[in-house]
Amino acid sequence: MVQSFALVDSPSLGDLKVFLGRSARLGQGGVRLIGGSGVLAVYAPVLHPRGLLDDAPTVLGLRTFALAEMTEFDAVVSARQLLDRLALLSVTVNADDGPIGVLIPPPETSPAWVGISPPRGGWLAMGEVPSSVLESAARAGVAEVAEALPADPGEQLVHKVRSQVWGRAISDVVPRLPAGVGLAADSLGFLRTDEPARIFSSGAWTRVSTKRGHVLSR
Repeated sequence: MVQSFALVDSPSLGDLKVFLGRSARLGQGGVRLIGGSGVLAVYAPVLHPRGLLDDAPTVLGLRTFALAEMTEFDAVVSARQLLDRLALLSVTVNADDGPIGVLIPPPETSPAWVGISPPRGGWLAMGEVPSSVLESAARAGVAEVAEALPADPGEQLVHKVRSQVWGRAISDVVPRLPAGVGLAADSLGFLRTDEPARIFSSGAWTRVSTKRGHVLSR
């Protein structure tokens, strides 16, 4: 098993730190690292079903980073542990150091969302959605979840409310996008007011993309 990967430079290290930090704040735990063809793809879960009877959508954030080596790997690791390793590197790495080696944390047990991987190709353009629409859906959903939950809710109730709110379709957007796409795009820092998000479709999956990252939903 590959034990490490090499980012091309310190700006890539900084971008990965920011993405992992935002992902960790969403409280979903692990991230999936896939390396191949000189590219690191980092998938961060935002929402996913828990069990066969759970109709919550699967919503994943995705950022890609150039690798300095042609290594291939696929691992699910703790976002917090990887973030801690990157923080230590940031103290010792200089801007002119070139490629930066990163040790991969010990793998975690693969959660259910890893078993339904988004396609790599076959994406068809389906239009655009203003970033303001996604941001509004995110802000409205956050307020609705906060209002619906009691002071000390159990984990099961939190998931039920989140699934209902974030699984609801965003109004007047075609093709259908769950509100969780807005949460992911806003929370992971993918939105800019002057840039609409492009919508793509491949089979059962939909992808919303900006220059800053992608949100995949199913």
